[in-house]
Amino acid sequence: MILVLQHIMTILLGIAGGIAVGGGVIALIIVLDIVPRLSQLTHTYNKVHWYEGALITGSLIGTIADFWMWKISLGPVISTIIGLFCGVFIGMLAAALTEVLNVLPILSKRLKMTKYLFGLLMAMVAGKVAGSLFDWFVYQQ
Repeated sequence: MILVLQHIMTILLGIAGGIAVGGGVIALIIVLDIVPRLSQLTHTYNKVHWYEGALITGSLIGTIADFWMWKISLGPVISTIIGLFCGVFIGMLAAALTEVLNVLPILSKRLKMTKYLFGLLMAMVAGKVAGSLFDWFVYQQ
C-alpha cells in the first residue's frame, strides 16, 4: 500500500513540476514578447507560426533527449560551436530575466496586492529551496 502511494505521489509531483516549469517558460516567452520581437526585427510577420512551431518542437525534442539521455558524438569542433550557441542563449536569457524582475512589482500594483508582494516573493523562494532540497536529498539517492 505504501509503495502504491509513493508511486502516486511521484506521478503527481512530476505532473505538478512539469506544469509549473512549462507555465513558467511560456510566461517568460510571453512576457518578453520573444516571437513578436523576432518577427518585428526580421520583418517576417507572416512567419510567426513557423517561430512558434520551432519553439514547441525544440522544447519537445530537448525534453525527450534529456528524458531518454540521448548521446551524440559530434567531435570537438561541432561540440564547441553548439556550446557557444548554448552560452549565448543562456546569457541573453539571463539579461532578459533582469528586465522581467520588474514584472512582479508592477503586477502587484495593478492587482492592488502591494502589501502581499513580500509574501509572494518568500513563497517563491521557499518553493525553490524546498524543491532543491527534495532533489538533493530524496530524488538523487
